[in-house]
Amino acid sequence: MDLRLPRLRRPRPRRALAAAAAVVVLAGAGTWTAVASDDAPEVRRADRVMATGEGVRIDTSFFTAGPEGRRPAVLLGHGFGGSKEDVRAQAEDLARDGYAVLTWSARGFGRSTGKIGLNDPEGEVADVSRLVDWLAARPEVRLDKDGDPRVGMAGNSYGGAIALLGAGYDDRVDAVAPAITYFDLAEALFPDGVFKKLWAGAFVTSGGGCARFEPELCAMYERVAESGVPDARARALLEARSPAAVADRIDVPTLLMQGQTDSLFPLGQADAAARAIRANGAPVGVDWLAGGHDGGDPETDRLHERVRAWFDRYLKGDESADTGPAFRVTRTGGVDSTDGRAQLRGASADAYPGLHSGTRTVELTGREQRFANPAGANPPAVSALPGIGGSGGLSQLSSLGIGVSLDFPGQHARFESAPVTRDLRVTGSPAVTVRVRSTSDDAVLFAKVYDVGPDGRQQVLPSQLVTPVRVEGARAGKDVELTLPAVDHEVRKGHRLRLVLASTDLAYASPAAPATYTVSLKSGLAVPTAPGVTTAAAPLPAWVVWLPVAGAVTALALLLTGRRRTAAPAPDPDLADVPLQITGLSKRYARSADRYAVRDLSFRVDKGQVLGLLGPNGAGKTTTLRMLMGLIKPDDGEIRVFGHAVRPGAPVLSRVGAFVEGAGFLPHLSGRENLELYWAATGRPPEDAHLDEALEIAGLGDALARAVRTYSQGMRQRLAIAQAMLGLPDLLILDEPTNGLDPPQIREMREVMIRYAAAGRTVIVSSHLLAEVEQSCTHLVVMDRGRLVQAGPVHDIIGSGDTLLVGTVTPVEVPLAEKVAALPGVESAVRTDEGLLVRLGADGTAPRLIAELVRLEVPVTSVGPHRRLEDAFLTLIGGSA
Repeated sequence: MDLRLPRLRRPRPRRALAAAAAVVVLAGAGTWTAVASDDAPEVRRADRVMATGEGVRIDTSFFTAGPEGRRPAVLLGHGFGGSKEDVRAQAEDLARDGYAVLTWSARGFGRSTGKIGLNDPEGEVADVSRLVDWLAARPEVRLDKDGDPRVGMAGNSYGGAIALLGAGYDDRVDAVAPAITYFDLAEALFPDGVFKKLWAGAFVTSGGGCARFEPELCAMYERVAESGVPDARARALLEARSPAAVADRIDVPTLLMQGQTDSLFPLGQADAAARAIRANGAPVGVDWLAGGHDGGDPETDRLHERVRAWFDRYLKGDESADTGPAFRVTRTGGVDSTDGRAQLRGASADAYPGLHSGTRTVELTGREQRFANPAGANPPAVSALPGIGGSGGLSQLSSLGIGVSLDFPGQHARFESAPVTRDLRVTGSPAVTVRVRSTSDDAVLFAKVYDVGPDGRQQVLPSQLVTPVRVEGARAGKDVELTLPAVDHEVRKGHRLRLVLASTDLAYASPAAPATYTVSLKSGLAVPTAPGVTTAAAPLPAWVVWLPVAGAVTALALLLTGRRRTAAPAPDPDLADVPLQITGLSKRYARSADRYAVRDLSFRVDKGQVLGLLGPNGAGKTTTLRMLMGLIKPDDGEIRVFGHAVRPGAPVLSRVGAFVEGAGFLPHLSGRENLELYWAATGRPPEDAHLDEALEIAGLGDALARAVRTYSQGMRQRLAIAQAMLGLPDLLILDEPTNGLDPPQIREMREVMIRYAAAGRTVIVSSHLLAEVEQSCTHLVVMDRGRLVQAGPVHDIIGSGDTLLVGTVTPVEVPLAEKVAALPGVESAVRTDEGLLVRLGADGTAPRLIAELVRLEVPVTSVGPHRRLEDAFLTLIGGSA
């Protein structure tokens, strides 16, 4: 494959004058403006369609804000299957921060034309260079010299790869910040010569089908999908579209943000990029976030803030900009954080440790073992499925009570360690050497390391990640060094590590011919511990400093407003038992006569309810909660809590407890001591705290006597909830109580809320986790643009039924649908564009159905109720989300 520079490459030295590209403005859609907050400058948006040659038209949007003048520019790319509208909010924020931002829909997406080229250097990458040409001609954009704008690039996934490629092919790109993306697409889809069939199929499906791609890509996919084996031509085609192909030319400051929960582009992709770009002498920051293509917390706000700081430093030249540590990892389920705020919690190091730092050998035991690769590679083991970050995949299976990993007897070997004698933090890629022998010429194995609990039954596959490996020449026996997926995971004292080598995996293509594999250990498990990665001790919580001052200010305010408060509306006896009644509530933005954060909002909450407050960003949820807690005053309408009108300092607020944006704790004190100190600071009698009752509901047990610094994030969150419960308030308000928690911790938090409401009290919870709200809440209030959209019981808003939607990678053929319809416990199975609508009979269950679907080789990507809260929510708010 000819990997010579395409014609669009700018000659050295950097920023040499470029020949003008032929960019023609075909249409202008006018200017669109929006204001996000009271003091934010107006954002100006201009939409244009640009012709880039060969009949291709690229749909773009250009954002600026503030006064006239030149400023650095940012090119902001979108993810695969999306469009420029997906990054509009980030573009507006960057515009307000002083950047000229250009977004565009890549070829074949949104309103742009052309075939999808998977970031073809002659297609999508050439388009980027022409967009840079256009920016160079804009009067709003700062220039380094004629034709050379000061410009950075950012984006997620597909958009992240084009940012790296842009830096490699066009010398005018000055800094990049890609997220959850690939460095080598061939290695991502064909890891070690094994075809990642489900993700590859998802790519083609989300792109609109094979015909929407460049012909050579479509032919390559069909060839590999049919054979199940990627060939040299297929690898070369994807390698040429990868940043790795121009690794020696990417020499600009690069912030790499990679997802830990990502079986598509795992952490090893960012590691390869970091090593290559640092070798070119460029500054590199590496950030492992909690989410990824398989779900988890995307940490959007934190990452956007870090991208802004990165560009402030390297585009604006702001030496004071804090670009963060060289390496940061979010630990959603560990015990390293001491700041009590999940969204800020993380471990860091002054230097990127790579994937093999601080290696410790853990010995494994187990005899030589034989196992089968079954005919047709069926049934396959289950590890990860694409789509988990959306509406289905393994997250949906877990919610149905099914284990998230499955290895069939006789189809795997396993080797196990002794219980670890102290907590072991794995940060990086474990490695082990094994001896492999096969009755066939080649063997395909799937290696994974489980964290096994003391009972030997509970096991966790960190991030649901496996390493596929193709062993050629295995008939004579071969030593194979296996590098396991990079993870950040804590193995607790008393747990074991279990190495499993399986012959099949649902997400990958395995040999169809039956074979017998024989494997034995040749080394211990080398576990990286990254000892240089630490979390700094948290400073004293802010409330310790400002609480006495706030108390004095509050006392003075009560004195000054006492006469006014005596004139407050009289209590309404008809509402004395109603926790909350909101009537005609409105709040305008400051200095605005006609812009409302909340407008004419009315709803009621009764005792014993767990009410979910839902809405997209900007819906008015936080403003409503602040008015409810007496922190700000409404412009119109009223709020009554147990019949009393809410005003700042109203006595009835003593019956309201709130948990908003985390709680600060003194790390050296125990959980109980922290709560006692907090309650003492309120000045209320100790007996009114009902400390034991609150702690019983929170379920912390013996951990109360331990220092808070030893708490896991789930324990911290429960302690924060217990703090809000002190005094056993009749109305408890929780804003994002599950933020940053892993699934087991989220389940524990759900049980806390349900237990609290079970005693006749009331809980209001604002959360963006729709699946969790669906399981936790009895009632819902849905808001959009400050107004009430719908309120009522969860089941009324969602609807209920016995029909499941089974999403599939490819359409289900009629014979296979008939087999599903004939299964025990299934009333009917109807084909749809998305897969199958399966109606269960009286004796049918979702777990049994899923097991049968796997047995029948239905290419499942998701399983869920035909109508979920997510469906209902998106239907109610339309495109606002």
